[in-house]
Amino acid sequence: MSSAEFATVSTSLGPFTTVVDADGAVLAAGWTADSAGLWQLVHPRLRNGEPRQRDSLGEVTDAVEKYHAGTLSAIDDIPVNQISGPFLQHAWDVLRTVAPGNPITYTAFAARSGRPEAIRAAANACARNAAALFVPCHRILRTDGTLGGFRWGLDIKARLIRHEQSAAPAH
Repeated sequence: MSSAEFATVSTSLGPFTTVVDADGAVLAAGWTADSAGLWQLVHPRLRNGEPRQRDSLGEVTDAVEKYHAGTLSAIDDIPVNQISGPFLQHAWDVLRTVAPGNPITYTAFAARSGRPEAIRAAANACARNAAALFVPCHRILRTDGTLGGFRWGLDIKARLIRHEQSAAPAH
């Protein structure tokens, strides 16, 4: 039996599902109602059984709703639990420091992650990120400013960037 739980809420970008562990840390999240598909993104060492559905995950669900309503900082203090090698773990932490409304390039992300030559590794950190939104890989763009890839689709990525640019405080 799993101690993981999930909830799906409606957002302006469509359904959003979050899977959390017993401590309330996000294991996986994304713009989908497919909880089983999302569960498969969780590292096997963190999966035990199947997560139980809930109507709400408390502060995690509240953060998702507040973020989509324009309070971009609502997601900042929600804990995340992902497993990988040291570089990906560090890169995911670095992603959480990229300010909303100010996307950076994969090159800049690699440099911030301490390995400026590792642009592909930085892109891989985005591709392997299971905790979308909470680890905001949508804030990373190609060097030419185009969107690049995004597990949840380029339309969602573009809409997230516009949402953050319109809601972010002016610098």
